[in-house]
Amino acid sequence: MSTISEDDLRLMIREAIAKRAGGRPSIPEPNPAADFARHVSHLRIKLSRGSDEDGGACLIEPVVKCNHCGFCQSFGH
Repeated sequence: MSTISEDDLRLMIREAIAKRAGGRPSIPEPNPAADFARHVSHLRIKLSRGSDEDGGACLIEPVVKCNHCGFCQSFGH
């Protein structure tokens, strides 16, 4: 399930209001930082990880102790 950002929600609401009022829907200005943050490679998968106390092994490299880098929770980009 993907979530929608506050900025996208606000834009959708403004467009809906503009349509009802007979106006033209607004065209969002490009925002490279927001587009970058929404890219699928930056999403995190919910996955339980070991804690510092249990000395859990890394899921990617089992011979190494987990350092909580988050790589196992991402699509690897």
